[in-house]
Amino acid sequence: MQVSDAIAARRSVRGFLDRAVDPDQLRDLALKAARAATGGNIQPWHIDIVQGAAMAELKAIMRGKIARGETETPGYDIYPRDMTDAARARTFGIGEALYGALGIPRADKAARKSWFARNFQFFGAPAAYFCTVDRRMGPPQWADCGMYLQNLMLLAVEAGLATCPQECWAVYPDTVETFLGTPPERMLFCGVAIGYEDTTEPANTLRAPRAPAKEWLTVKD
Repeated sequence: MQVSDAIAARRSVRGFLDRAVDPDQLRDLALKAARAATGGNIQPWHIDIVQGAAMAELKAIMRGKIARGETETPGYDIYPRDMTDAARARTFGIGEALYGALGIPRADKAARKSWFARNFQFFGAPAAYFCTVDRRMGPPQWADCGMYLQNLMLLAVEAGLATCPQECWAVYPDTVETFLGTPPERMLFCGVAIGYEDTTEPANTLRAPRAPAKEWLTVKD
């Protein structure tokens, strides 16, 4: 597979088949992704793979927390507190596009809430990666983690697998960090669901649009 093909094919999949992924393959993808660029060769990422019985346990924990309405203090601001109008419009637009694909109207708050809760079941994925990072690291090292995760997701495409990067897990940092046994000096960044795509899931028909180049690309001759 060409890199350009993998980039074009990668997307956030929100419906997975009940089909296990080979544990050796999950580990192999994690190792290969570590060739990501990293400033000063710091390599700030720490990756936990959750699968099998551990995955079933975490899903059960989260079902209970969601059912009880339990919340935690997020580890960081997932979105900027002061977003530009353009960024706010894109965030709103992708949400509406998703619920439109699902046939859930804006007025049906209960259905939207129920669907969102599927995030915490990894949309049915059989395995996941969690990325944590030392709390002393700054924005450049967080960018390095992003490059690692992009490698991971592109490698998954090449392997015939689907992924969904999930910053939503930052909403439950205490639960995840306790479950993983994360030492106090590290904090949760995000999770990545991985598995085989369920092509019958309506949410998977969504293709997020990209802004036209004139909004973000400048060429100086």
